[in-house]
Amino acid sequence: MRIVMVSKALVMGAYQRKLEELAKLPDVELIAVAPPVWREAGGAVMLDRAHTSGYRLIVADPALNGQFHLHFYPGMSRLLDELRPDILHMDEEPYNLATWHALKAAESVGARSLFFTWQNLERRYPWPFARFEQINYQRAAYAIAGNQAAAAVLRAKGYAGPVAVIPQFGVDPVIFSPGAPWPPQQHTGPWVIGYAGRLAPEKGIALLIQACAALTDTDWRLRIAGDGPQRENLARLTQTAGVADRVEFLGRLPSTDVTEFYRTLDLFVLPSESRPNWIEQFGRVLIEAMSCGIPVIGSSCGEIPHVIGDAGLVFPEGDRMALSVALSRLIADHALRVSLAERGRGRVLQQFTQAQVAAATGQVYAEMVAKPRTDAAPSSSDRAGPVL
Repeated sequence: MRIVMVSKALVMGAYQRKLEELAKLPDVELIAVAPPVWREAGGAVMLDRAHTSGYRLIVADPALNGQFHLHFYPGMSRLLDELRPDILHMDEEPYNLATWHALKAAESVGARSLFFTWQNLERRYPWPFARFEQINYQRAAYAIAGNQAAAAVLRAKGYAGPVAVIPQFGVDPVIFSPGAPWPPQQHTGPWVIGYAGRLAPEKGIALLIQACAALTDTDWRLRIAGDGPQRENLARLTQTAGVADRVEFLGRLPSTDVTEFYRTLDLFVLPSESRPNWIEQFGRVLIEAMSCGIPVIGSSCGEIPHVIGDAGLVFPEGDRMALSVALSRLIADHALRVSLAERGRGRVLQQFTQAQVAAATGQVYAEMVAKPRTDAAPSSSDRAGPVL
């Protein structure tokens, strides 16, 4: 079966490993479509061709690049007419213009299609996005949700087709592997605590800085990888908290350099905090750190506790003192650090590798192709919709 996957996330080289694993599956001919660059608030992310074996990568520049809801690929109809795939895997939310545009093009060439969603809050969108969403629910033969909450939202909003719950990407346990020595040995020197991700208020980084500042009897350093709108405010906070000499802002790291960042850490923290319009959808940085054998601490926000399971510590979101206590507990307990490091690595190997994500996705493809054409989702609702 010929699969065309369209994903702006594939500009990140580390994410391309899933495609190499998909391409290894029996009867799969994979063609990926990714932009040459994706522009976002934190800066432009250039396409990194890090893992491109076994499949064809087509570079296509979307119109309105950087507009999450409104970008689309103007040449999609021509491209699908040329490639004639059995399945279009649209790695986008169902309410986005890119998904509506691509699923319409797939229907015109007789290809079955699916979309991916992380949306774990039941949000209602204005026209035309609400219309895109409902039309795509009818057109898609399948949906993949990144977590159980997102699957529940699909049902609540009227999607009646089959849904598989599969993370968008896993990790490569060979790339994201522990450094030496392993397992962790008795500690010497300052404790190095880390965070990676967007520097935005909902990520709870200010809380993390304050929790570290409360470790008055501990020699610690905090390494923060990433960029975002809160960067300057966080830097000022380190000054007012008197810990500027202990906090290092590394900026955005290339995806292929992230493993070395994790290996410099003793502990990793994801302190996300819920907002009315956002809760943590997965926390990919957790499985990256766990795969590298780093003990993790996460807040109770959204999907974080389900990702960590019994392989790390979870504290009530927004509770600075609880986070300080969790940090102190791990710093003081070598046996617990070793246990959590080993359990974290084991949990990734059991549930979150790129190969496992690819195998589950391949099963979805097989089910889609096996379904009789008469069972395909109807598209009559589109004829009554707006011309866009």
